[in-house]
Order: sequence, then C-alpha cells, then structure tokens
Amino acid sequence: MIDSWLAQDIDDWTRRVVRRHFDPETGTPYWLERAAELGLDPQDITRYDDLTAFGPMPLGELRTLDPVELVPKAVPRPLTGRVWDSGGTTGSPCRVYYTEPMLAHRAAWRRWVMEREGFEPGRVWLQATPTGPHLIGHGAADLAELYDGRVYGVDFDPRWVKRLLSAGRLKDAQEYTAHLIDQMAAVLRSQPVDYLVTTPALLQALIKAERTLVTGLKGVRLSGTHATPAMLRSFRQALGDGPIVLTYANTFGNTVGLPVENDGALMPYLPNYPQVTMAVVDKDDWSTTVGHGEQGQVRLTVLHEDLFLPNILERDQAVRYDTGEEWPCDGVANVRPLQVVRSAPEGIY
Repeated sequence: MIDSWLAQDIDDWTRRVVRRHFDPETGTPYWLERAAELGLDPQDITRYDDLTAFGPMPLGELRTLDPVELVPKAVPRPLTGRVWDSGGTTGSPCRVYYTEPMLAHRAAWRRWVMEREGFEPGRVWLQATPTGPHLIGHGAADLAELYDGRVYGVDFDPRWVKRLLSAGRLKDAQEYTAHLIDQMAAVLRSQPVDYLVTTPALLQALIKAERTLVTGLKGVRLSGTHATPAMLRSFRQALGDGPIVLTYANTFGNTVGLPVENDGALMPYLPNYPQVTMAVVDKDDWSTTVGHGEQGQVRLTVLHEDLFLPNILERDQAVRYDTGEEWPCDGVANVRPLQVVRSAPEGIY
C-alpha cells in the first residue's frame, strides 16, 4: 500500500480527488454548496499547485459543520463510526469524520514506519496520551490489531491543562501532570512494558520523577508538543540505545519522523503522501512557499478520497526540508508553535 501511494503522481492524484468531491451526483455536500461562491470551475484544477485557487480553508466552519457534510455522497449513508476532534488550542475544536479507508491509510503508515524505526511486533506498550475525541487515542487499537501488541493506557485531557495555564493556575497544572506521572509509574513498576507512547513534555516529566523506570524501556514514540535538541539528548541519555522517535501529527493529517540530523539540531518529518502534504509558506503570504532550509508557517492539505481540505494554515512554524530523491514530496523540520501566549498555551500535548 505504501509503495503504491509513494508512486502516485501528485497532479494525477489531485485531479482524482477534486473530481470525486465535486461530482454533481456523488460529490461532497459542503464542496458542492461552496462551488458557486468559489469563482472557479473544479475542472480547471489540473495540478496540485492549482489548489491555491481555493484560498485558505476556513477552519471556523469546521467548528460547527456536521462532519458528514465533508464526506462524498458516494460513501453510503448513514455514516457510522467515530467523529474526531482537533485539540481546540485556539478555539472550539474542529471535527472530522474518518471513513474506514482513511483509518486504514493512517494505520498502514504507522505500521510501515514502526518497522523501519526498529520497534518489534508482539510487544507490550504503555500509551499515555489523550483518548476520547482525539485521534491519537485510536493508536492503541492500531498497536493491538496491526502490531500484535498488548497496550496499557493512561488518559489525559489536554484541554484541561491548557485551560489551567490560560488562567494562570500553574500550580494546578503541575499537580495534574504529577497525577499523570503517578499513573504511568504505577504501570511501569508493576507490568512488563517494552515501549512507551507519550508526549515529549510528559516524558521529560517522567524522567525527572522516575528516571530508572525510563531506563528500563526498550523505546519510545513521541507526539504532540515539540521537542528541542536538548530534550532529545536527555531522552537518549535516559533511555540508552532503544529507538526514540518523534512524530508530528494532528486530526487532519499525519507525518512520519525521519532520522534526526546534527545531534538533534534538525528534526525532519515526512507527510503521509499523497493524501497528506505539507508546505512551508511565507508567514505574510500563505501562497508563497519559502526556500529549502528556510522557516515559515506550515500549510497542510488533505487529499483523501473521502476528505478534501485544501490549504489549512497551521498554528505551527517549521523549516522546509528537502527530502531528496528518496521521497516524492517536501518534508517539514523543527516544528514549533508560531506563537505561545497565555490564550493558546501548549500545555503537555
């Protein structure tokens, strides 16, 4: 599956996805309704670069829209399954529905990359991440069903931590973090855990509180809050030679972590192509891509056959990463928030 996706021509794929979502009979209710106001003929979209004609995706609409309206009518109704929320850092959460092919795409990339990273199937995992409406929570099912794993879980609510920090209640936020660390430590002390899935911020707190428990792990996968080179070095010192993998993902699209370079000074990621692509654009002109090695704002485009979201301007900045001839698209590196303020704190995820 991955080989076939990586072999796709991005312009061919773009035409395929746009035609599906704008088909008058079986297309997507949201896009068919917006077609008239867009001032363009979807048949004129013949290249990936033409997608800028849609303008930035109005995320405010995803906060109130019924996610069913974003799914082509070609997918049989009624739709059954989970609706997933974004983190809600900068306002009310956005919501999207994942069809089975979309979940399969995400899972296939996860299994493929974990094999490359050196994680062994049939192992025991502890996943200390958000669950509930957050897509990362589905990762526990992926580990069990696709990687023959047995998975322990510790749940947390990232929105609660962000609310505490926004209100200046730092002591309460620290107490909540300590509560999570206590639960993680209880599992690690009593159960034969091989690998840990969590956030860089929580791993840092766990090392500070229970370093010997981290030393006993065979590897960690990290997603969520950004990591610095100093954090990465401290993780390596605590963990030893096991795989330490950073990922960058959200509800709309995922990446895989490529090997870090220059002792962690460069941390690159590859989008789950062709359904997910990322560009790094000028912060003052979202339609202009910066040069390789330059920093800008992350622009995400979702090109699933069952979900089309062009030009999402993320709240993150990154370096445009040249993936060379090995991969068919650009990557992003050294991702971090565009701005961290009390009204939109990072928290522990």
